Amino acid sequence: MDNLFRRKRIGLLKPLLSLSLVFVSFLMIHKLKLAEKDGVRQKHAGETYWCDTECLASKKGVGKNHPGSESSVLGGEPDAQRPPTGNRSSWDAQVLNCSEDASVRSRDWFQRLDQRFHQFVLYRHCRYFPMLLNHPEKCADGEVHLLMVIKSIIEQHDRREAVRKTWGKERTVDGRKITTLFLLGSPASGKDAKNLQKLIEYEDRIYGDILQWDFMDTFFNLTLKEVNFLKWFDLYCPGVRFIFKGDDDVFVNTHNLLELIDFKVEARKEADMLVGDTIFKAIPIRNRQSKYYIPRELYDKPYPPYVGGGGFLMSAHLARRLYVASEDVELYPIDDVFLGMCLEALKLAPEMHPGFRTFGITKQKVSPMNNEPCFYKQLILVHKLGAEELLRMWSVVHQEDLVCAKKTSVHDPQLAKSSH
Repeated sequence: MDNLFRRKRIGLLKPLLSLSLVFVSFLMIHKLKLAEKDGVRQKHAGETYWCDTECLASKKGVGKNHPGSESSVLGGEPDAQRPPTGNRSSWDAQVLNCSEDASVRSRDWFQRLDQRFHQFVLYRHCRYFPMLLNHPEKCADGEVHLLMVIKSIIEQHDRREAVRKTWGKERTVDGRKITTLFLLGSPASGKDAKNLQKLIEYEDRIYGDILQWDFMDTFFNLTLKEVNFLKWFDLYCPGVRFIFKGDDDVFVNTHNLLELIDFKVEARKEADMLVGDTIFKAIPIRNRQSKYYIPRELYDKPYPPYVGGGGFLMSAHLARRLYVASEDVELYPIDDVFLGMCLEALKLAPEMHPGFRTFGITKQKVSPMNNEPCFYKQLILVHKLGAEELLRMWSVVHQEDLVCAKKTSVHDPQLAKSSH
């Protein structure tokens, strides 16, 4: 009887979930139409970038495979087919032809491996994927000083809206051009995947700031966003000088970020710069309940130094070196650790900077310091804020009548130590 009741309850939940998705879809479309009416459209070459699906396919190089298909979940370009750096003029991962590495199945360590990692291991040689949404024009003019690159997922429309209105707003500051891009995969397979894809295409027609690849947007696939972006950047952004890369739920003080860049340039320390909230001497988490759990069969030694994935700053020169190095580093299911492995391959280490707080100002979310605007005014990055929190804090921090007791230089190593 209990099982029967559960089945009936699940049967009622399914239509409710579908109705909820329809409601959210209408809400998102309404917000996007409001943005359209406000004239928020991506401009390039002097005209509005606006076209239908066929036009998008021809102009942006949309892949032939669609979310929800087997190729979207598993596929990738075989390593042997990847051309060397510098021999491409456009995104070349167009045909998915990547099957599982069946030889792994017979190995003892794989048979002992936690099943949740099986698919990752069987297909981790699949590296590059077709693009569903592409914007090769975003930094092709060679004038972009700082490229803001934000990891997001289709459902987090409100977070992207908040970022566009605050620290991710495209503009020119003292002659330095700032450009923004969001990195997405494809929605999980299911009956609503097609509707979600239509929504993201509609959003991109308005803003023109989304890069999307045809792999499923999951936690383990965050590393795919890393390697696919590095390849994309190497191909399409010859003149960009610096990259900020982070999540869609962080607060970034853009003024302080630019100040840090200026300091590094003046000190001539920008060439191989990668700065953030650096984690040293970390070891894999063995707690099976943790999001970051890694079994011993997959990795059984300390991690190299790496920056918290919430947000970091790096030079374009280093990004190109990381792209080359990444092709020889086996993919790892935690993206920020993987980037640390690529740095280690280059015999480099990230730089710790106290202005990057990827764990928040204090680790206790209820602490009043986490809501103190003067900390946000002094720091470079704070993680983690919802869309409404970000909009509110951005407004407060930029009020002219906000008076803080002390202004600390963003390159001062003693920055806000008292807040720990």
